Amino acid sequence: MTKTVLVTGATAGFGAATARRFAKDGHKVVITGRRQDRLDALVKEIGKERCHALGFDVSDRQAGIDAIASLPAAFAGINVLVNNAGGAKGLDPAQSANLDDWDWMVDVNVKGLMYMARAVLPGMVERKDGVIINIGSVAGTYPYPGGNAYGGVKAFVHQFSLNLRADLVGTGVRVTSFEPGLAETEFSLVRFKGDAEKAANVYKGTRPMTPEDVAEMLYWIGTLPAHINVNVLEVMTEKQAFGPFVIKRDL
Repeated sequence: MTKTVLVTGATAGFGAATARRFAKDGHKVVITGRRQDRLDALVKEIGKERCHALGFDVSDRQAGIDAIASLPAAFAGINVLVNNAGGAKGLDPAQSANLDDWDWMVDVNVKGLMYMARAVLPGMVERKDGVIINIGSVAGTYPYPGGNAYGGVKAFVHQFSLNLRADLVGTGVRVTSFEPGLAETEFSLVRFKGDAEKAANVYKGTRPMTPEDVAEMLYWIGTLPAHINVNVLEVMTEKQAFGPFVIKRDL
């Protein structure tokens, strides 16, 4: 069965790789993002018959509603939502963190994710078919210094996904919280506001997951038989693990 897959944040990283992965097997993809030039390039790469672009900011509620309403008939029946748009800004401790960064993280990772889920759910429920994959993070489970608001918003993604699942039991709509660890994308470049050296140091000496690794897992979730729901999938590269408790000793 050919599916129609909506991928938010498809201008790079997980989103772009996921759009390519679904399109590779003949599925149709709707891609969203704020960088129209990158969306246009991806449409050209995949082909207009299988790829449709919507340029908007997911944290703008009305823009999202209007964008979904504008979908042509060939792309309007969304079977899979990959709620990927999000990210982190800053790594400062809470007492000196930039409040604009905190606002941005809440707007994109929380509000944007909710708005997009709400936009596609009525159609999915009506058709009794759908998969919502919300991209969380291991940061929502395991705290680290400077993770403050980012860890908080990703913990929200985890719990929101479980609550969606509770609401949707018996409707034919499935929900997954996908929670990756260290993966090399533009994530760190955004977090460090364009500082390429700082971003590169995050992955130095490791073997992080790639966008293609993640896309393969998202494809698997999105194409499982209709009676199977993956509640939560947490994945890390072998080079990463959760750390021991930190104890500050005054000696």
